Amino acid sequence: MEKLGVAFIGAGFANTFHAKGWIGVRDSEIVAVCSLHKERAEKLASLCRSLGIGEPKVYTDVAETVRDPRVNAVWLGVPNFARLEIVKTIVEEVLQGRTNLIGIACEKPLARTVKEAKEMLKLVEKAGLLHGYLENQVFAPAVVRGKEIIWRRGVPIAGRPYLARAAEEHSGPHEPWFWQGEKSGGGVLLDMMCHSHEASRFLLIGPEEEKKVLKPRTINAEIALLKWTRPNYVNKLKDMSKGAVDYSKAPSEDFARSTVVYEHEDGTICVSEVTTSWSFSGAGLRLTFELLGPEYALQINTLQPELYVFFSRAVKGPAGEDLVEKQLAEQGLMPVLPDESITYGYQAEDRHMVRSFLQKKMPYENWYDGLFVVELCMASYMAAEKGRKLKFPIDGLEEFVPKVAKGEWNHRSILDV
Repeated sequence: MEKLGVAFIGAGFANTFHAKGWIGVRDSEIVAVCSLHKERAEKLASLCRSLGIGEPKVYTDVAETVRDPRVNAVWLGVPNFARLEIVKTIVEEVLQGRTNLIGIACEKPLARTVKEAKEMLKLVEKAGLLHGYLENQVFAPAVVRGKEIIWRRGVPIAGRPYLARAAEEHSGPHEPWFWQGEKSGGGVLLDMMCHSHEASRFLLIGPEEEKKVLKPRTINAEIALLKWTRPNYVNKLKDMSKGAVDYSKAPSEDFARSTVVYEHEDGTICVSEVTTSWSFSGAGLRLTFELLGPEYALQINTLQPELYVFFSRAVKGPAGEDLVEKQLAEQGLMPVLPDESITYGYQAEDRHMVRSFLQKKMPYENWYDGLFVVELCMASYMAAEKGRKLKFPIDGLEEFVPKVAKGEWNHRSILDV
């Protein structure tokens, strides 16, 4: 196979970012876009054509999409609550011999619970499909380059790193389902800490090492509702979601932190500290990373780019997100990310996934990693609910469903001791 035909299933935020980054992906084209909302699929297909990355056909049915003989791989970018059923549909078509599929790539998080993640993994294994876990921050150029330098220059002389920090923060997601724990499977922890857990683990593992050399030993976590429980923000969220989200009745956390203690197979101890927030107020989305070792340090902050613009009070234009994702202002000194699909790692991860599928190799980030990350997220929720550090392996993790996802969470429980 010389060129990979890709179908975007889901025409929302994630696959739009993939489309924008696809201009740097070789030996592949977008041949189909599928969404239950045809107008959204048409919009994304139009974007693909304008970018010169394919002439996709529009579908509203998943089974029909994967039966298209031009489709060799699927990029699954649908809401969390829809993923398992869609994977079941895809796998059934594969098992019936009605597709030319060789691989499926899924956006983060892989699933809402450990049980769901294991079921999805079992399905793709049954179908014999290659699978990629779309964790873009592991492929972010600054993260990849920074890790390469530290492990090439610092580690051989001074020793392994012992502390990784990662955080993703912004003012909150766009779509109502993200805010609804019973649909999404949680709040900001599941939505964004999945990034930070995997990015920090990536930094702590050597370039030539297998991931299994690092074992999680303990985990401690806390979740809180800091901003979106205040009356004016409760009302703002109601208005923004047209009444679908009411945080006075069924809130999800807007802040979370988690600390994982890992042990390397040589006995070395290292720590991952991750935080995430929907209550951050700044220019827009902020990603930060740190890696500390005996005689070195790495620091990354995406809101400290190479480009800034300034607008005085006299320049008053419409609100938008043309400078940075989740943009909150249009005046003053504003950071600008020239191409967010590159900075955040979308382009590099898509190149990797396409190359892997064409070479019939399992991608570096795959659904085994997706399962591992869901396990860390569920362990974080469990530790926060229990109010204590947990030791791996953790009993009951497969069947565990966070109280946030069940609509039973009391945000004032953070005061309990």
